[in-house]
Amino acid sequence: MNGLQTWVINLDRAPERLARISAQLQRLQLPFTRLSAIDARALTPEQRAALDEPAYRRKHGMTPVAGELGCYLSHVQVMREFLASDAAFALVLEDDVLLHDTLPAVLQGLMRHAARWDVAKLSAVHSGTPVRVLALARGHFLAVMLSRCTGASAYLLNRHAAQAYLRGEGGLLPMSLPYDHVFDQGWRFGLKFRLVTPTPCTHDEQIPTTIGASNSPPRKFHWTQRLPTYAYRLGNEWRRLLHGMAQAAREKWANRRFRVNPEA
Repeated sequence: MNGLQTWVINLDRAPERLARISAQLQRLQLPFTRLSAIDARALTPEQRAALDEPAYRRKHGMTPVAGELGCYLSHVQVMREFLASDAAFALVLEDDVLLHDTLPAVLQGLMRHAARWDVAKLSAVHSGTPVRVLALARGHFLAVMLSRCTGASAYLLNRHAAQAYLRGEGGLLPMSLPYDHVFDQGWRFGLKFRLVTPTPCTHDEQIPTTIGASNSPPRKFHWTQRLPTYAYRLGNEWRRLLHGMAQAAREKWANRRFRVNPEA
């Protein structure tokens, strides 16, 4: 796949997870570059300063954990390495993702229609209420999302998206939400953010998370302390809906203009 480079985010202390995803990528004949994930156990003062904790508490209604910051900064680092390379597209994978056999065909379809997206989610936790706009491969479609769709274990992005995410003002930094709650805000970054449905990758729920310990104390604030969070989420989802409807209308117009059957 000319122009595509794959990155796998993997902690140095998780070799078994690397072996597992390496076997999957080998099966699909997708060479990859390993990114040594930023370990929450060894964050530098500079890395800790990348978290806007008051904004995180206000928007997310929880106490942040160091593992979320390490994950967030690891995705940012992938984008920096991507822009330093000569690749046109970056496939970003977390090491706890399951890759289905249809992934290569989906990637080929996305690269054939590169003008129709900037970021394409390949895995999802929520449905996202997708509106199909283009057939990519047999049984898989490019879609606009009208509702929340978290998860960031697999996605494809182009160089324009990486540049938008890394810009100084209005980019991903500082962190004020978990990564998968912010990178899909296409209206904020000026990006065509899309979902592949059904997804060719899924999150493996059998693998324990490395972000936070399962026996850690409750992080979520009492509902009376979460009123700013509810207000933020209401506004955010309203913007997502309006943006998604406008994007879906734009895509349907593009299909009519170029006489594309989105189901073909």
